[in-house]
Amino acid sequence: MTEDRGTLDAERIVELSKRYTMFDWQAQAKASPMAVASAEGVYFTTVDGRRFLDFNSQLMGVNIGHGDKRVLDAIARQAETLPYISPFMAYETRALLGEKLATLWPGDLEKTFFTLGGAECNENAIRIAKAYTGRQKVLARYRSYHGATYATINLTGDPRRWANENPPMPGVVHVLDPYHGTQRGFDDAGTSLALLRETIELEGPETIAAFILEPVTGTNGILIPPEGYIRGVRELCTEFGIVMIADEVMAGFGRTGEWFSVNHWNVVPDLMSTAKGLTSSYLPLGALAISPDIAAHFDEHVFWGGLTYNSHPLSCAAALAAIEVLEDDDLVGNAKRMGDVMGRHHQELSEKHPSVGRVRNLGLFGIVELVKSRETMEPLSPFNVLNETMASVNRALLDRGLFTMVRFNGIMTNPPLCITEEQLAEGFEIIDDVLAIADDAVDA
Repeated sequence: MTEDRGTLDAERIVELSKRYTMFDWQAQAKASPMAVASAEGVYFTTVDGRRFLDFNSQLMGVNIGHGDKRVLDAIARQAETLPYISPFMAYETRALLGEKLATLWPGDLEKTFFTLGGAECNENAIRIAKAYTGRQKVLARYRSYHGATYATINLTGDPRRWANENPPMPGVVHVLDPYHGTQRGFDDAGTSLALLRETIELEGPETIAAFILEPVTGTNGILIPPEGYIRGVRELCTEFGIVMIADEVMAGFGRTGEWFSVNHWNVVPDLMSTAKGLTSSYLPLGALAISPDIAAHFDEHVFWGGLTYNSHPLSCAAALAAIEVLEDDDLVGNAKRMGDVMGRHHQELSEKHPSVGRVRNLGLFGIVELVKSRETMEPLSPFNVLNETMASVNRALLDRGLFTMVRFNGIMTNPPLCITEEQLAEGFEIIDDVLAIADDAVDA
């Protein structure tokens, strides 16, 4: 017999979850999940009554905050009339969402292909680019994450790719980023673009279908490109007939203080992948924005792709409602305003703590990088390692009621866009307190 819902304590929930389900990106014996009961606004609460300030919007996706009843009601209304219909059908919510997105996409992007999430968006973007150009190679950057399907994990540059290259997907060419780690920092745009041009020329422009990149990189360090870089990428792609794919799965829908991060540089990609903030992660949905030229190609050419849950009615209803909340509550504007506040908190941490090597944010997309020495800028934990010092920092954050992503030597600062100045201060006060652990590890 399955045990009744609502009767399990935290220990039993974790026990059953670990026994019968598999957790992402870890050896299962080491999994130590929290049993969560509820969430509202910028907080979530565990079954045993502990409340956490969510400083990473879970996976950088709960943009409007947790438990917004306006979205929940919209999902319920849709469920009462049409909970599912084949993606070959047209229905009102799909039509309205497509129309709404066309008003939000950058530039002349208009048509949308719906998917189940970010990985499927990127996978279909690659498929579309190859079909449109007749070419096979795809450029991607090393400090990137594009998803966990076979194609997108191969496009991903970070170490999660390594175990999944058996065999690697043909035609993927990784290029260097403008950023080279805490010690070296960022190149200028000219240097990075010259290296990109050289790679294109050496690979053969006529063989390259697309260049996929996160305009502002997410899990690999909240990497904000140097001025001129995104514009230069756009120009190179245009020059060589390469499809520019902007992966806005994390940065999109207000995270950076603009609807999409490419808007900061007035750049219009050929394809743009979105998910996460599209529904505020309340339900799975991805949306791929398509340029008119590429869309027109498929007027007479078959698009050989599809998904059973493409344009799922409940997800489309959630997206329409989440977008309305972003607009009604001016959360994109709040992300910009609170981004300035976050920048001040970052600077205060940098001035106070010798372990803080670099800080940066664009809107509410931020990170604190920790170092062993400001003279050498050696990271507090090496690349692809979460050492005991950083693990201790993470445990201390959780002990004090702050949940965020701690990866390698970085502490992410990516709260829901509805966060207030007081709630930001609450989170940074905890980080300030916990950085004493990192300061103790700094080289004397």
